[in-house]
Amino acid sequence: MDVAAPGLAPDSGGALRRADPCAFVIFGAAGDLTKRLLLPALYNLAAGGLLSDAFSIVGVARADWSADEFRAHMRAALDEFATDGVDAKTRDGLVARCRYVRGDFDDPATYGRVKDELADVARSFNTRDNCIFYLATPPDLFSHVACLLGESGLAKESDGCWRRLIVEKPFGVDLKSACALNKDLLRAFAEKQIYRIDHYLGKETVQNIMVLRFANGMFEPIWSRHHIDHVQITVAETVSVENRGKLYDHTGALRDMVPNHLFQLLALTAMEPPSRFDAVSVRTEKLKAIEAIHPLTKDAIAADVVRGQYAAGKVKGKSVAAYRDAAGIAPASVTETYVAMRLHIDNWRWAGVPFYLRTGKALRARKTEIAIRFRSAPLALFRDMPVDNLAQNLLVLRIQPDEGAALHFNAKIPGPEVRIENVRMNFKYEDYFDAAPSTGYETLIYDCMIADPMLFQRAIDIEAGWRAVDPILDAWREAGGRDLCLYEAGSDGPREAERLLSPTGQQWRAIA
Repeated sequence: MDVAAPGLAPDSGGALRRADPCAFVIFGAAGDLTKRLLLPALYNLAAGGLLSDAFSIVGVARADWSADEFRAHMRAALDEFATDGVDAKTRDGLVARCRYVRGDFDDPATYGRVKDELADVARSFNTRDNCIFYLATPPDLFSHVACLLGESGLAKESDGCWRRLIVEKPFGVDLKSACALNKDLLRAFAEKQIYRIDHYLGKETVQNIMVLRFANGMFEPIWSRHHIDHVQITVAETVSVENRGKLYDHTGALRDMVPNHLFQLLALTAMEPPSRFDAVSVRTEKLKAIEAIHPLTKDAIAADVVRGQYAAGKVKGKSVAAYRDAAGIAPASVTETYVAMRLHIDNWRWAGVPFYLRTGKALRARKTEIAIRFRSAPLALFRDMPVDNLAQNLLVLRIQPDEGAALHFNAKIPGPEVRIENVRMNFKYEDYFDAAPSTGYETLIYDCMIADPMLFQRAIDIEAGWRAVDPILDAWREAGGRDLCLYEAGSDGPREAERLLSPTGQQWRAIA
C-alpha cells in the first residue's frame, strides 16, 4: 500500500482511509527499534492523517520509568530520529497518546497490567478494544511473550474486536527452530492474527517489482527463460559488525539475510502472475517460487555456494579491523560475513536460468539491486564490425540507496561510421514522485492496522525459506572452516565468488 504524504487529509480524493481505532502495544519499548524506526514510522502515519483519533501507544519495558518519563523519552526520540524534521503539534499529539507499563516479559503480572491499561484505553477513547502487539524484543523472547499473551487472554478476539501480533525477524535460526517458533505462536494466535514483518517489503522499489512486471505489457512477455540469461540479486553493506559482534557471530550472513530478505526479492522476481492482486494470490505465487528452488546437495553446495569473512581493510577511506578482531568475536571464528550462491528454479518459466544471490558486510559500497540480464541478440548483422564491447542488455531495479530502475542497451554513436555504444535509460523515484518521508515501516504497520497481510509472511512461507537454506548450514557445519574465504574490507567480496559466473563467461556487476 502507498502511504499518503504528510498532511494529506484522510478520505480526500486519492487518499487512503484512516486505520481502525486501536492500541499499539510495544514489547521492548525502551529499545533502539522503537526509538529509531517504530516511533518515527507512527509519526509519519500521524502526519499523513492515517491514524485514528482513537489511536494510542502502550509501551512495555523493564525500564523504571513513569508514564511521563516514557513520554519524555519518546519525544526526544522523535526529535532525534524523525525522518524529515518534526512538526511540534503532530509530535506532541502522538506523544500525548503514549502510556507505559513497567514489567518483566516473563512475569504473568506484567500481562495483567497490560490488560488493565488496555481496558482503560478503551474506556478513555470510548472505542472498541482493538489491539496490535509488536514484539520489539530479542528473538529468544518471541515465543515466551506470545505464549503469555495467549495465557493471559490478551490474544483472544471477541465482540467484533481484533487482536494482531507483529513479529520481527529473525524467524528462527534454522528449519527446526522456525517450526518450533511457528508452533508456539500458533498456540496463542490464529495464523490470520500473526504478521511476520520483513522491513524490506516496505520499500517502494520492492513493491514496485510487481507493478513493473504485471502492469506493463512490455516486460511480462519477455520475463522468462526464452529471453533472460540470468538474474543477479545483490544486498551489499558497507557497515561491519560494529558493536553487534557477539550476536552476529551466532548468526552470520546466510541466516541473517538469505531466507528472508534475499528470498523475498527472489520470489517477487520469479513468481508467476497472481490471479488477483490480493494477499492470498500474491503470497501463494511467491511461495511456489521458493518451493521451486532446486534442492542443494552436498556436492552442489561445494560448487554453487561461496562463504567469506572480511579481513582488515578500508571502507570509504576508513580503516576497518578484521572480523575476528572485533569485540565479542571468537579469535578462530568461521562465521561468514559474506555469502554468494547460484540457484536454479525448477519450473517451466525459469528452467536453465541461474539466479545469483550475494550479500555481505564491509563491502565497497551500500547497494541493493536486482539485475535482469537479457540474452544477447544475434550478432550476424554486425559481423564486420567490432562487437566485443557491445553492452549487455540489462534491467536493473535499484532498491537502495538510490531507488529507481535503469535499462541498459546499445545505440549508434552519431556520425557517418556505424559505431555502437552502450547507453542507459535511468528512472529515479525522486525525479517523478514527491515521496513521503519513510523508515520503511509505515506501509507495513498501516497494512496490519487495516488487516492487509499481502506483504507479510505466513508460517509456511518462513519454513519454505529455511528448507532451502538448511542443507547449506549442514554442509558448512560438517566442513568446519575449510571452505571459508577471506576478503579485504572495502572490496567487492572474495575472489572465489567469481567462479560461480565465470563458466558462463559472465561476471558479477561491480558493487561500487
